[in-house]
Amino acid sequence: MSDAKIRLHVDHPLGHGQAVPLSEAQSHYLTGVMRLAPGAAILLFNGRDGEWRATLTTAGKRGAIATCDTQTRPLHLPPDLWLLFAPIKKARTDFIVEKAVELGARRILPVQTRHTNADRIRQDRLQAHAMEAAEQCGATYLPEVAELVALEKLMSQWPADRRLYWCDETTLDQPARLTPAEGPAAILIGPEGGFSADEAKRLRALPIVTPLSLGPRILRADTAAVAALTLWQASCGDWT
Repeated sequence: MSDAKIRLHVDHPLGHGQAVPLSEAQSHYLTGVMRLAPGAAILLFNGRDGEWRATLTTAGKRGAIATCDTQTRPLHLPPDLWLLFAPIKKARTDFIVEKAVELGARRILPVQTRHTNADRIRQDRLQAHAMEAAEQCGATYLPEVAELVALEKLMSQWPADRRLYWCDETTLDQPARLTPAEGPAAILIGPEGGFSADEAKRLRALPIVTPLSLGPRILRADTAAVAALTLWQASCGDWT
């Protein structure tokens, strides 16, 4: 068990003896907020080299350097599962991104649908939320949060080998159908107003789409994302 309690994501190679410069914000957090001094242990990960215990060798509010000592965990890639969702109110969109990271989505794609409430997102802010969630939940991989893209455009470029589980609120009376299967997959969560008739028609016509019921009650979009990810992980993912 490592004596380090603070985990940080860094965009820098990690390895034995590697010196890692920390950002000004990270340096301030470690020295100004957490009051760490040189010699303190922290944990670092970059999404490529696993998790490493590192020792602060230089510590200041404007700059700090940590040196890697030992690898505490190897890289663990989550299953090849994407989450597609229509952005909703700011705090609830943040919630979806955070929980997607915690529940093991490998990529997060905001999509613009006919009834999507938001017509733009701050991709950099959502990526920062994803990073914080990865730091807190012990993940060694950081999912990408993609830029907002129109659902129609995304479907026109959809890879033929990636199964898409469409959470369709019109199938409330049908049980969820998820069977363990190999290969890449994705989950699609709709907007608060649901999918338009044209969108639903096109989704039903695609051979790679499997409609998915989330039970007898209509769930809020953020609840639906958590429920669908949980179902998939328990049936097809790394919880099995």
